[in-house]
Amino acid sequence: MILRTRDELRLHHKSYQTEKAYLSWLKRFRKFTQSKKVSLLDGIDVRNYLTYLVVRREVSFSTQKQAFNALLFVYRYILGVEIGTLDNIPRSTKKKGLPVVLSTSEISLIFKHLTGVQKLMAMIIYGSGLRLEECLTLRVKDLDFDSGIITVRCGKGGKDRRTILPGNIASLLESHLLKSRVFFKEDRRDNLNGVELPGALEKKYPNMGKEWPWFWVFPSAKLSVDPRGQVVRRFHLFPSTLQKAFHAAVLAAGIEKHASVHTLRHSFATHLIEKGYDIRTVQELLGHSNVSTTMIYTHVAEVNKLSVISPLDNL
Repeated sequence: MILRTRDELRLHHKSYQTEKAYLSWLKRFRKFTQSKKVSLLDGIDVRNYLTYLVVRREVSFSTQKQAFNALLFVYRYILGVEIGTLDNIPRSTKKKGLPVVLSTSEISLIFKHLTGVQKLMAMIIYGSGLRLEECLTLRVKDLDFDSGIITVRCGKGGKDRRTILPGNIASLLESHLLKSRVFFKEDRRDNLNGVELPGALEKKYPNMGKEWPWFWVFPSAKLSVDPRGQVVRRFHLFPSTLQKAFHAAVLAAGIEKHASVHTLRHSFATHLIEKGYDIRTVQELLGHSNVSTTMIYTHVAEVNKLSVISPLDNL
């Protein structure tokens, strides 16, 4: 069942991250249902498992929803069974708190403790509002220096969008691309496989991954074995490359907030709203499908902009 689901996910051109997440949920679900035959699984098993996640594991609604989406895919495409919606399933009441946001001075201080490619990635994430994975998977063709635009392809939900390419890092990016081109030339000299292409493009255009426009902006210095095709090729940098450096920079800067790389994206949105940009513009730049997701930043911005003076300060 695991292998059938993996093959079906690849047939639907799901990302490798989605593939890993869905297969992980399927394994946990099968452990929950124990020895029950696959042919006997039904919607009641899904309801019981999702209820267990909320009542016993106390997961958030977003985690419960991810598990539901994974099982919905398995039931629909592997078992050929429709299991309905989450409407009749107990939902998590775990409240989602306000996102952590860094001030501009805190961000500047963190950047002072970052160097090289890690600093450049952090600056792009904050300056363009990217998710970490979106930053790592940028390709040369996604950068439009003349228009000051970054095109994010296959973002969360498989959607493409356009966002800002900050002018003050354009020269840094261009210099960095010269270093990336060295790796590109090495790969072409050694006649290696091209970089991974999204969806079915690799089958349709087998040599396109060997072209410079499709090369990674942030390529790894080491070659890797493709977990899907089992071929040796160059991938982009791993998330931990920036995550570890950013964590160390936060500590070195003496910042006590629980800040991660994703906090830079939260800060991007909040600072735009504080500057007076309308919520719809921020929504488009972030790639949110629902404006209610973006609205959370208005609450953070309002807290930051309160002009009320405490009576204690008048004593």
